[in-house]
Amino acid sequence: MLFEDALREVNASTELATANDGVELMNLLGKTVPPPPDVIFLDLNMPKKNGFECLAEIRNSKQYRDIPVVIFSTTGEEEAINKLYDQGANYFIRKPGSFPNLKTAIQRILAMDWGKPGVNTFRENFKFQY
Repeated sequence: MLFEDALREVNASTELATANDGVELMNLLGKTVPPPPDVIFLDLNMPKKNGFECLAEIRNSKQYRDIPVVIFSTTGEEEAINKLYDQGANYFIRKPGSFPNLKTAIQRILAMDWGKPGVNTFRENFKFQY
């Protein structure tokens, strides 16, 4: 709910679809794509199918592989972050501790030109810094 509130304050016209777990996410994608969403915000710690599993399925699917995936998680473990980068996530955001920082992170992601070659393809640009 906090994410949705922040998104609405950043851009009230953005369409948001949510899933409660990884299985629901993949089913939702199956029902709505095409057209693909502009971006998927993916939490790592989802029940039924975690974020690593969903990311792998997205990147291995011809239908979903080009959708930008932003990992949104509480983890700060470099090993996990490196694995996400290697698996093809486009960006990593550690869940912020404040509502203004959450809005800043969402605003920055929504402002990205995902079609531009080289956007966040380098490891040093992978993690969002507040």
